[in-house]
Amino acid sequence: MSRPPLPPFTAETTAQKARLAEDAWNSRDPERVSLAYTEDSVWRNRAEFISGRGEIVGFLKRKWARELDYRLIKEVWTWNDNRIAVRFAYEWHDDSGHWFRSYGNENWEFDEAGLMRRRVASINDLPIAESERKYHWPLGRRPDDHPGLSELGL
Repeated sequence: MSRPPLPPFTAETTAQKARLAEDAWNSRDPERVSLAYTEDSVWRNRAEFISGRGEIVGFLKRKWARELDYRLIKEVWTWNDNRIAVRFAYEWHDDSGHWFRSYGNENWEFDEAGLMRRRVASINDLPIAESERKYHWPLGRRPDDHPGLSELGL
């Protein structure tokens, strides 16, 4: 299975890859998201270590059961050959209605078919008031005219 764009990446294909990842994660569909990763993909997400698509699906189901009304923006930091580094921020609330903005960085490594074989994510959660939210689009894909991280000052 091929997952374009393929490495080696350019500025244009790196931006496409990051937006495709953002769109998939904003779908909050664990099965859809998992298809961007190799069968034996290895993750570190915060302090959790995940291996393979089955564990990825389980992790994402738990994540989105806890992180409600999840909306994410990713921005490319840098890239080289088959690796991309992104920074991101997402907003969500818990089942008590407490809002958070989670900030992080991800390092991605891809195989020759464009599937991600390694994902390393470092993430911090900042409690915010609901009035401090910056992401107000309907759940799902971020509209093309919605500002990105840099434009929002994040």
